[in-house]
Amino acid sequence: MFPSFLPLSVKQLTEQESSAFASQIQRFDILTSLLSQAIPTSYIHQGTGGIPIVFLHGFDSSLFEFRRIIPIISPHQQVWAIDLLGFGFTERSIDCPFSKDSILTHLQAFWQTQIQQPMILVGVSMGGAAAIEFTLNNPEAVHKLVLIDSAGFTQPPAMGKFLIQPLGNLATKFLSSPKVRKSVSEKAYFDKEFVTVDAQLCAALHLEMPNWREALIAFTRSGGYGYLLDRLSEIEQETLILWGKCDRILGTEAAQLFKQNLPNARLEWIDNCGHVPHLEMAQITAEYILDFARK
Repeated sequence: MFPSFLPLSVKQLTEQESSAFASQIQRFDILTSLLSQAIPTSYIHQGTGGIPIVFLHGFDSSLFEFRRIIPIISPHQQVWAIDLLGFGFTERSIDCPFSKDSILTHLQAFWQTQIQQPMILVGVSMGGAAAIEFTLNNPEAVHKLVLIDSAGFTQPPAMGKFLIQPLGNLATKFLSSPKVRKSVSEKAYFDKEFVTVDAQLCAALHLEMPNWREALIAFTRSGGYGYLLDRLSEIEQETLILWGKCDRILGTEAAQLFKQNLPNARLEWIDNCGHVPHLEMAQITAEYILDFARK
């Protein structure tokens, strides 16, 4: 029922929506310049026709973020979600570098191998910064851009490069704590009823993957994604900015900054919604994206 590369605890999912989504996760071996061997890369692909809509998840997350929105979009248009290098259920080789540059290289290889046509690229939180980087470096591959409560206006933490052992293990142990992760989830949602046992399992399954700790430490030490304001004017693609009006993770000021600094952007606020509109207001978010795709 479930792919063999997923952790055994996937069988503990209690919501049909989550179980059905998990059963459709696939892997494809992606050759890159990062390693001599291919990287088994996890993804979801549903629907047919139209310009591909491709979702990129946030920090320390996975494509499970899109379990609610993809089934809404896929009857109308083909849609993908990819686990970025170092995250989700994409294999983490101990010999692989983990940084924003390696994520870009891996994502470029996936696009060239699997998608092979201009796409509507949708980035969520850290995935928004990854989408911006990809668009800047591969403008021919991006037809339109969607940013959902996107990162891009924060400087990387200075302490990241000093995250050496045993500090790295202590930091990831803290981050993997169920109590800490539940607290973060409660802050991410406006409506706390979304923080179910099933939702918490979806958000933590990838922690059981081999080398999760090592990859997260390496990515953090690399500096992650930083301040992108100075480059936004280079993006010519039409851009849709979707933002939860009650975002307590990134706040709301960044939404206006994106609107002011992207040359061809429009901003839509989502009421009674926190940092994760694609989970909390999946129907409304999907309608915005589908309407944007059709115009």
